[in-house]
Amino acid sequence: MRGRNDYRVGLCAIALLLAGCSLPTPHVPVLENPRGGRTFYVSPQGDDKDDGRTPQTPWRTLRRADAVRLKPGDRLLLEGGAHFPGTLSIGPGDAGDSHKPVEIGSYGDGRAMITAEGTRGIEVHDTSGVEIRDLVLAGNAASYRSRDGIGFVSDLPGKRKLPYIRVTGVDVSGFRNGIRLRGGAGASGFRDVVVDDCAVHNNKDAGLVTDGPAFDADAPAYAHEQVRVSKLVAFKNAGDAQSGRNTGSGIVLGSVRGGVVEASVAHDNGASSSPDAAEGPEGIWTYDSTRIVFQRNVAYDNHTGSQVDGGGFGLDNNVSYSLMQYNLSYGNDGAGFLAYSAVANSAHTNNAIRYNVSQDNGRKLQDYGGIVVLGARVANLAIYQNTVLARANGTVRAPALRLQPNISAVSVRNNVFVTDGAPVVAAQGHFGISEVEMQGNDYHSSSGWTLQWGDGWYGDLATWRRFSGQELQGPRATGTDADPCLAEVPLPTNGPDLRGTGPMRGALASQCSHALTGAAVDLRTVGIDPGPVDYFGTPLAGSPTVGAVQVASKA
Repeated sequence: MRGRNDYRVGLCAIALLLAGCSLPTPHVPVLENPRGGRTFYVSPQGDDKDDGRTPQTPWRTLRRADAVRLKPGDRLLLEGGAHFPGTLSIGPGDAGDSHKPVEIGSYGDGRAMITAEGTRGIEVHDTSGVEIRDLVLAGNAASYRSRDGIGFVSDLPGKRKLPYIRVTGVDVSGFRNGIRLRGGAGASGFRDVVVDDCAVHNNKDAGLVTDGPAFDADAPAYAHEQVRVSKLVAFKNAGDAQSGRNTGSGIVLGSVRGGVVEASVAHDNGASSSPDAAEGPEGIWTYDSTRIVFQRNVAYDNHTGSQVDGGGFGLDNNVSYSLMQYNLSYGNDGAGFLAYSAVANSAHTNNAIRYNVSQDNGRKLQDYGGIVVLGARVANLAIYQNTVLARANGTVRAPALRLQPNISAVSVRNNVFVTDGAPVVAAQGHFGISEVEMQGNDYHSSSGWTLQWGDGWYGDLATWRRFSGQELQGPRATGTDADPCLAEVPLPTNGPDLRGTGPMRGALASQCSHALTGAAVDLRTVGIDPGPVDYFGTPLAGSPTVGAVQVASKA
């Protein structure tokens, strides 16, 4: 019997039975809960008729555990290493206190696994003050079609934000979406959300996704606020071959005000997305959001089944005041870094792409490139201090930088653009300075320097400068076509841990900075803050030279 194998208890039992008496149940104290709430235990060796209050008297099933109302400070712990078929739900009558959150997790050795058969794994509905930790959630084929692994759902009226959500140390696979935050029609949702040290993989639509109501540019409202995603690995979220929308992304932030994705990895997503989809997946991207930061992440080998998207990072429709910095993107079907808008409003504005490295992107889609700005009405976008290497993949020859019409106030400064024969820049419009201003960049090709500017093609920097008016700061000619001598170097130490997630691909650094001296512009003179550090976290002294990595000039 559970908890009754102590030698002395056994002797007492024999004596009592010989005397014709029954054995009293030994007293097992309830383990202390540091938050003052109750603790409930679940084990395959348990009994749903027990009280569930100690490891010696656990419940056996999730069905029994799901029947209890979890008050603020309560804990529901599943035995580590064990499998539990079923689902758990936390509803409006549960939790609700950000200072005394309800905790769902594991106890003992290892992580418990929830196996969902046609259901969600865990759902939190119209409440918050919840922590989910140290669990594995696995869906079956039915869950893969239509259920979320961990779903946070608000359908409350108005713009109410439910505070405090924590998800740490979980592994979610086999669902439509691994982790999802869904907001209400009136922009109700969640605030103060942290997802840390998790893996979301082999799901259909996305690894992690947040969403909310349709965006109104005249009255922007966001379902979620203060969302932080860190050390998340999103991979092999394949997409839906039958869907006409974007499926198969790694990490997607939609309808968020104030969000950060950092030290995370998205790879090998989107491989089964529909060949007929009008929109495709991306590794890490955001839409209908404001004040988002993507930093120190890696996106590689992401795919699309169609002829659109499939890139590493993206700032999509209706994104404002957002920043992509210190990221590495390589080997993706589409763009390394994309700024895109397809809606006729002015909501895509005041964003920046800086200190990123893009290597060998556009592997499938030549109409993309290392850094891409396309769509309608992308405005007030600053692209600076990036390093881009674009090399051909057979007959696919994507450029280092691609610009499409209907953009305005886009500045491109102090970047390194290198190809092995493809255009260093493919600009499909003859942009005036008010639309695109390019200063201080390095444009180099190891074979056949070409640059497209509208319907004109140029074979050298000086001629293009003269006809376009670009690469000038007053009377001074800026920019260069010098070889930056790009070499592969270790990944930044302040980035994500790539062990076990794919090849250790080197970032790029300039080893010929002496040849680039004088090409860059002082960003402060044009009203741009250069930032505190370069791609590797090296503090900046004065105005940076070209590229994401700052290397001291050689004598």
